[in-house]
Amino acid sequence: MSASQPGGVLPSQPNRVQRGTTPADGDLPTLEVNGTVVEVTDSTDTPLLWVLRQSLGMPGTRFGCGMALCGACTVHVNGEPVRSCVTPLSAVMGKSVTTIEGINGAVVDALRGAWTSVDVPQCGYCQSGQLMSAAALLASNTSPTDDEVATAMDGNICRCGTYPRIKAAIRAAAAQLNAARAAGAN
Repeated sequence: MSASQPGGVLPSQPNRVQRGTTPADGDLPTLEVNGTVVEVTDSTDTPLLWVLRQSLGMPGTRFGCGMALCGACTVHVNGEPVRSCVTPLSAVMGKSVTTIEGINGAVVDALRGAWTSVDVPQCGYCQSGQLMSAAALLASNTSPTDDEVATAMDGNICRCGTYPRIKAAIRAAAAQLNAARAAGAN
């Protein structure tokens, strides 16, 4: 294992990155991360997680299991939650990737407020993945049932066992979003 990354060996890649530009030669992989087009020198089979953390210096997305089982590495690709530890760079080229550093909007604001008011985090390691999965859920369904919350959050593991607080925060954020929509409709 690498000393810099728990649980896995990072691919050895040169890291030439040009942010906010369209590549001139078109040979290097490009993707859009948090609204910015980036060019990376990583091999197209490099897991997206390593591209984000190592090449682009975005440590908010966490390495957990490396097998898409824990959800710590969850990011959005074209708005859908994906496990970046098993998603090769080739699968996201030409698509929009959103990380915890770049996610924003009313849904995320409501979730962040609820996360704080419910005091969800304990150790905090899994929280970026939890928030990304919760944001994807509330972006598509602002009134999820308990079963829908459980299904959407299934696979996001919290070693501290904060599941009741996570579910309470999602319900609180949904209530806030629905109240805001109702107030705007009147």
